[in-house]
Amino acid sequence: MYCLAQVPNLGSFCREKTRNFTKRGYALVRILVADDNPAVRRYLRGLLEQQDGWTVCDEASTGQEAIERFQRDKADLIVLDFQMPQMNGLEAARYIADISPGTPILMVSIHLSKQLCEEARKVGIRGACPKTDISSVVEAVGALLREETYFVN
Repeated sequence: MYCLAQVPNLGSFCREKTRNFTKRGYALVRILVADDNPAVRRYLRGLLEQQDGWTVCDEASTGQEAIERFQRDKADLIVLDFQMPQMNGLEAARYIADISPGTPILMVSIHLSKQLCEEARKVGIRGACPKTDISSVVEAVGALLREETYFVN
């Protein structure tokens, strides 16, 4: 087991297996980013990887692909778009939460509403933020890693 207590603003986020370390010896938080827009995925990757101790371990462009990548890579946290082809973010999150209830999921959406946030909570999503305020993703990921929730609305 490892804890990321040494990384600022993460509290005591712990996982069972250690996979990678930063140059300072801190365990990396491995994040899966799922969005059907390649430009959004690139932006999110760049934004998240600027944070100490965070790395994007994989990307997915559909809900089904997000499930497959999660099953293969076992990311520590998932940033998931709501509206994707094949399977939307709520459906993918429901499946992932069933097989790995301890994995925090953050949903991002251009169509974020109070009703969507309520549905997200019901399927096990721990946070949601609008794509119109994409910089809030860093704040939201930090909150989820501290085992808090983060819902804007």
